[in-house]
Amino acid sequence: MKSSKYFVALAALALMAGASAQTTTSTPTTSTAKPAGVDARHADQQKRIGEGLENGSLTAGEAKGIENKETRINREEHNMRKADDGKLTAADRAKLQSQENKVSKDIYAQKHDAQHQQMKGGEIAQRKRNQQERIGEGLENGSMTAREARNTESREQGINRTEAGMRQADGGKLTGADRKAINQEQNKASKSIYAKKHNGRKR
Repeated sequence: MKSSKYFVALAALALMAGASAQTTTSTPTTSTAKPAGVDARHADQQKRIGEGLENGSLTAGEAKGIENKETRINREEHNMRKADDGKLTAADRAKLQSQENKVSKDIYAQKHDAQHQQMKGGEIAQRKRNQQERIGEGLENGSMTAREARNTESREQGINRTEAGMRQADGGKLTGADRKAINQEQNKASKSIYAKKHNGRKR
């Protein structure tokens, strides 16, 4: 009697284990697949721009110019999908890839030209570098869109122009008041970068 009860219990346990295993294998897993086609190309471009900002080979002005082009391509893709029930035709894909090819060459040229970020020069220069690195990180991890990066770089470019004007007016130097004013502008830019990276919009 005892042995038959024992075998019945074992059989029940085996059935339970089998059901558990079946449930586990049938549970859907979160997809980590990379975006394909046009989306993959766009993501790759953004990473390359981000790398350029992080290592200093792209200036704020250069990044802004490239992101203007990427923003236009994104807008065109959106309109194409809207016209074709959310899909892209073969002709659409060919056109977008051709445009991305041109942007790719532009990224390479801008990263390898004589213009680079100022890597030395005290607190103000370091502050600019930090901002560019943060924007670069946002582009690489997808937390900043091309449009957000373009707008942020436009702001950084404006701060750079203000600084250049101040230096021109003071024999190449910055006064204490100049430094204070620039830091205040960078504080605002810093908050804007944080907000854009945490607003939930992805590339």
